[in-house]
Amino acid sequence: MTESRDPLDSLIDTLKEPVRLSPDLTRRVMAAIVATSPTPPVEPVRWWRREWTVRVTPIRILAAAGLVGAIVASSVALRPEDTPSELGATAVANDHLTQFVLVAPEAAAVTVVGDFNDWNVSATPMARAAGDGVWSVTVPLAPGRYRYAFVINGTTWRGDPEAAALEDDFGQPSSVVTIGGA
Repeated sequence: MTESRDPLDSLIDTLKEPVRLSPDLTRRVMAAIVATSPTPPVEPVRWWRREWTVRVTPIRILAAAGLVGAIVASSVALRPEDTPSELGATAVANDHLTQFVLVAPEAAAVTVVGDFNDWNVSATPMARAAGDGVWSVTVPLAPGRYRYAFVINGTTWRGDPEAAALEDDFGQPSSVVTIGGA
């Protein structure tokens, strides 16, 4: 008796045989790809030097003028005497003017640093009142909670003696001020 072979086994044997490809198959495929591909991209140097055609219409001129006007208007700096604080910054409608005060008669310079100015030591200098060692600055702040500290003579960090004292992640003293909503 002969054993019948499963048709699936013969299919598997056929699939196991190596495939023989025509030696010029790669050449023909690449030729077909080149024939159907779009024009090659312009070289970057030639792209910068090529001539451009610009169509000018009244609506495009108005749009360009509006864009230039918006850029100019947003970059106009206000004079410090026109601003609500010594910072020279404009206050947003819901900002609250917050005064920071430190008594430091021994100081030659004092700045306030905090979340509101990215802890930049030179961003918010304080002004000294005549002869009494009281330093102050007014800053427009939006409602929220802010950590801050005073920097005396550019090196000594001090928390606000009139506010809750904390220590930041770097071991420096700081304080917290909370500005209420409108």
